[in-house]
Amino acid sequence: MRSSLVLFKRFQTLFHTRLASSYVVQELQADQYGAPNEVLKLNQTTSIDASQLKPNDVLIKLLASPINPADINMIEGKYALLPSSLPATFGNEGVFQVVDHRASDEQVRPGDWVLPKILDWGKWRSYGIVSINDLIKIPSDIGVESAATLSVNPCTAYRLLRDFVTLEKGDTIIQNGGNSGVGQAVIQLGKLWNINVVSIVRNREQGMNELVDYLKSLGAEHVYVEEDLRKEALRKTLWSTIPRPKLGLNCVGGRATSDLLRVLDKSATLVTYGGMSKQPVTVPTAEFIFNDLNCRGFWMSRWKAENYKGSQFAQMLYELIDSIRRNELKAPHCEKFLLSDYKAAVEQAQKPLNTTKVLLTVA
Repeated sequence: MRSSLVLFKRFQTLFHTRLASSYVVQELQADQYGAPNEVLKLNQTTSIDASQLKPNDVLIKLLASPINPADINMIEGKYALLPSSLPATFGNEGVFQVVDHRASDEQVRPGDWVLPKILDWGKWRSYGIVSINDLIKIPSDIGVESAATLSVNPCTAYRLLRDFVTLEKGDTIIQNGGNSGVGQAVIQLGKLWNINVVSIVRNREQGMNELVDYLKSLGAEHVYVEEDLRKEALRKTLWSTIPRPKLGLNCVGGRATSDLLRVLDKSATLVTYGGMSKQPVTVPTAEFIFNDLNCRGFWMSRWKAENYKGSQFAQMLYELIDSIRRNELKAPHCEKFLLSDYKAAVEQAQKPLNTTKVLLTVA
């Protein structure tokens, strides 16, 4: 009787261990391009048996993945980087937790937080298997919101401020979309690096004072609406207190771009990294010629594709993580949704004038 009880307990242990090593994978996918809430579906695609992991495989579980504007554009089929085939799993960035692995314990351990580096590996999934060579381990003490939103917007802001002009302490940059994820990071990095940041935001009937107060809590000192920038009185007052901008950052397009170009210093540079208005970049001829302006483009995905195998990407992440730890770089306000509640999440992410970042999570 006792031997039977012992065998039963051993079987029970093995049974539970077996259950614990099997993971159902759910992926947010589309089999055609179109309006996100019409084409996205949450599919159970496979089941992962951890005992079948191969050398260097790492089994990871989603902690959080944001819905960025680029994700919406990709689902619509209106982005430069699209999946090689459909159906495809979407999601450009996210933070995951290691569940199991067949790599060295010196590289990673269960419970560690990691960022997948692969651009064409959709992050909107509950579990996945990734090679240890395609992961960056990050500390787990920075908050899941900061970790989930780290590899796109703060990195974009970092590169915009580092790669195009040499900015000295006291120099000025001007940006539209100042309340965007990139804009918020630019404000905070500018304060950290002693750079004057002039942020332009769209006017709104409700919540304008709250938005300005929020941006000022991040370190913003100069926040204006688009209409303000077209007033000669403001321009004269503003440039009497700080230098004219050496760098302009544009994520809107259309008239908002022309407004930035007209206030740049001579030989300054305008970098366009987005086009939220879906209007073309319009360059005023007089300022372009007589002020010898430079117009450039920047795409974070291209930079990652060219640099993710080297050390530069990881070094940038760790520098940003240090700033997060010192409370010098804060994540945007976030709202979490389960993968299963993706329709509500996508609807929230597409609301106009939304400054809250939507995060997809799993239970």
